[in-house]
Amino acid sequence: MDNEQSKIVKTMRRDIKNGNLDFEVPRSGIKEGMKMWKEPLEEIRQEEKQYGGDINCGISKEEAENFIKAVKDELGIALPEEYLKILTIVNGIEFNSFILYGADEPLLKKEPNQHVNGLIDCNKVWHENEWQKQYLFLGESSISWYVYDLKAKKYYELDNPSGEVSEEFNDFERMLDEMFENSL
Repeated sequence: MDNEQSKIVKTMRRDIKNGNLDFEVPRSGIKEGMKMWKEPLEEIRQEEKQYGGDINCGISKEEAENFIKAVKDELGIALPEEYLKILTIVNGIEFNSFILYGADEPLLKKEPNQHVNGLIDCNKVWHENEWQKQYLFLGESSISWYVYDLKAKKYYELDNPSGEVSEEFNDFERMLDEMFENSL
């Protein structure tokens, strides 16, 4: 974890400990920080440890910069800042058939703890269908896709395979919370 990530985490821990759950996460403008999905992520981490595994660490600032550039070059898409912020905490995760895509492994300096389903590679596959190009696919489960609608600038859970909207989320953290809660 680099200094900036460490400062963010320390600030969040202090605020959570002091009961101040309505704080602003640096660089994001999102209220409530990580209060929603942090507990399920910790439960997933503990369950992985019971079986000798661990979840992935977050990406470094340099890896994030390389990832942003690669996504722009290969997909022509600017990453949502909310999603990128999460990747600085956990670079993708696969648990109980729920997958959060991460920065593609060739862009990483260090080998991850578990396989990363790379956002670029996965989106190349999903974008083979013309109608799916309106979305940036951020994750999936056995019955859903978790996406960012590039035109509407909204997050959705889509039924897999019909592509119909199952649920709309106000922000990425609420969608991530739903993914983690459903995986437990």
